[in-house]
Amino acid sequence: MTTGTIRAIHVAAEQGAPMEPREAVRAVAGRGLEDDRYFDTEGTFADRAGSDLTLIERETLEAVECDYDIGLEDGIHRRNLTTEGVALNHLVGEQFRVGEIVCEGTELCEPCSYLEGHLEQQGVRQALVHRGGLRARILEGGVVRPGAVVDRV
Repeated sequence: MTTGTIRAIHVAAEQGAPMEPREAVRAVAGRGLEDDRYFDTEGTFADRAGSDLTLIERETLEAVECDYDIGLEDGIHRRNLTTEGVALNHLVGEQFRVGEIVCEGTELCEPCSYLEGHLEQQGVRQALVHRGGLRARILEGGVVRPGAVVDRV
């Protein structure tokens, strides 16, 4: 795995609310990111264990734009952290650091019909199959900021 970095942070206060950028966010073990819908178990996947945090690769967003002519700006994809330089699919079942926090990849964050409907853009679901990001459990909390290093523990 190549060491990556966090390029952007986004949270949504409640299900369906717009994703809002953050310059820093506190990650709490077993809960999620403060001010995010999953922190208070209110999101679409709140009942799914291991969904404290979601990540997506900047490289995927660029490929989707190139391959499918679908532009997915940071945050519009409904993932919390946008990374660069790290293969997220390889972190399923692995522990990794995001700056000072420690996470465990629980499963791929496959695209769903909710995302496609929310964006009102056909083809998003197909474009993100097997590259829609990663769901993770937060094992050790702390503060996350853009520029934080992402690497295996």
